[in-house]
Amino acid sequence: MAANPLDILALARLRTELTELQSAVITEAEQIVAHYRGSSDASSSLWNFAHYLALRSRDLRPLQERLARAALSSLGRCEAHVMATLEQLVAILALALDLPDATVAAAPVDFDAGERLLGANRALLFGPLPTARTPHIMVTLPTEAATDRALVEDLLRSGMDCGRINCAHDTPTEWQAMIANVRAAAAAHAKPCRILMDLAGPKLRTGALATGTITLSKTLRLVAGHPPRSRDDESIALGFPATMIAALRCGDRIHFTDRRGLQRVLDITKDDDTGLRTAHCAKRAIIDGATEFQFPDTGTPPLCAILADDSAAFRLYAGDLLMLTRDQTPGRPAQPDPAGGPPRPAAIPCGEPAALDYLHPGEEIWIDDGKLGGVIDRIDAEGALIAITHAGPKGRKLRADKGLNFPTSRIELPALTAKDYRDLDFIAQHADLVGLSFAQSLADLKTLSDALAVRGAGTLPMIAKIETARGVENLPEMLLGTLDHHPLGVMIARGDLMVEIGGERMAELQEEILWLCEAAHVPVIWATQVLETLAKKGILSRPEITDAAASARADCVMLNKGPHVARAVALLADVLHRMEGHQHKKNPQLRALSLTSRITSRVAPTALG
Repeated sequence: MAANPLDILALARLRTELTELQSAVITEAEQIVAHYRGSSDASSSLWNFAHYLALRSRDLRPLQERLARAALSSLGRCEAHVMATLEQLVAILALALDLPDATVAAAPVDFDAGERLLGANRALLFGPLPTARTPHIMVTLPTEAATDRALVEDLLRSGMDCGRINCAHDTPTEWQAMIANVRAAAAAHAKPCRILMDLAGPKLRTGALATGTITLSKTLRLVAGHPPRSRDDESIALGFPATMIAALRCGDRIHFTDRRGLQRVLDITKDDDTGLRTAHCAKRAIIDGATEFQFPDTGTPPLCAILADDSAAFRLYAGDLLMLTRDQTPGRPAQPDPAGGPPRPAAIPCGEPAALDYLHPGEEIWIDDGKLGGVIDRIDAEGALIAITHAGPKGRKLRADKGLNFPTSRIELPALTAKDYRDLDFIAQHADLVGLSFAQSLADLKTLSDALAVRGAGTLPMIAKIETARGVENLPEMLLGTLDHHPLGVMIARGDLMVEIGGERMAELQEEILWLCEAAHVPVIWATQVLETLAKKGILSRPEITDAAASARADCVMLNKGPHVARAVALLADVLHRMEGHQHKKNPQLRALSLTSRITSRVAPTALG
């Protein structure tokens, strides 16, 4: 049916508006590139990203509505090829209006090239695409991966494409063993597997707590790393470095002096391939976190055990006061004043005391992924006094090594700590990717890039972990300033990020990050709490399945460690495979729906022919 005059007029207005938009986007993109690149000699990805920033700085909703009514709504899926989309729309309208095509040929990336560029960058970071799905799967490796190659092989078989090592935990000895197991397992199964090593960054976490005592009697377990909290039906567990546990054999003896000064011995009664050792303490012993254990024939100094004792915690309620101290003396609960005055508030050290210099009264603090919240009452030489405002009706226990978030504060700490620089010496030699925790500015990425170059690893891809409000705010600048200088990926670290920006903004901003990175052809890792309940407890959660399906729009999906993580990896691989036929980035794929086949095959069988 021929278009009526009103339709023609509407199409003509659309063409004029799109032509003007196209011209404005070109002009503004040239200014953006000149500012961040210094010249027009920029990559096609940088040009496309500049075009996208110029385009999306406008409210396009009225235009998008009119395009949709004309069945021309492709602006909503233009991320990877902005100018090509605009040029195509103008050309189609010119054809519909029987006008000459006056398109300005300014597209640095066509429809196919946009996908090729993103695919090439994805392969550079995470390796070849999995055969049955687009997103790669990354798994945080537990300490046991240093001694249990069967665990690593199980993860690979289930679908792991990249192993993540968190440098905040373990030591280079364990890291080297983990990497060796991953490399050996990957070679044995002819399945590539990359290694990401995350720098710890500034320790915005709670410090140590004064532990209570533990009584050892009869049987106990020795485990690698941090032991789980003991249940009533379990023996007490003590944690030690994985390499020390691996060296223990049945019949070995560990000597120690308990808190009363009594000499005691742990006899190893069982060793197995899982990294677990069973020990027997013939005489009653009382220990704490400072008790030193001398391992047999190792030549190493005595070691303190890692305790999983509930006494190393105290409960806080709304209305309580907490002193976040500069001094690293182990924390403690509130204490009565011997003179009968007000009680001394509970206290816990700040793992990065320099952060306290940037705090001000009235600013917010959130602890342990938002489980505890408060407002800074005052800052003094001792630290920051916090009035607890959020703790749940039954209060919350505070433990050591829990995250601290200051969403309303502007903390200016160096991007890399002294520990990070030491760890980079190892990372530069052994890793395939390096993660920058709390990436907040272009200067932070430049600092890491320079440190890698000094170590001869100037092309080692960086992963900018976006986990603060400031990191989100500065992401466009980080991409503009890094794209043509260093291989880059982005991780949406959703745990800390949600605490920082608020849950009500989380869904919106994770979408915006996905769109920005697709426009820059930068791969994205969807991280934090993906199938968390399944990985840790073996229980499938309906909301987590929906979240896993949404993660298919990213380039890589990260799972955290847990006793059931291999099962979670296998389930995630299956979900991603199923979603592959329905969704690619923002683009619906329109695979035939299984729910339609029963009707169509019954009513119109020949049409399916």
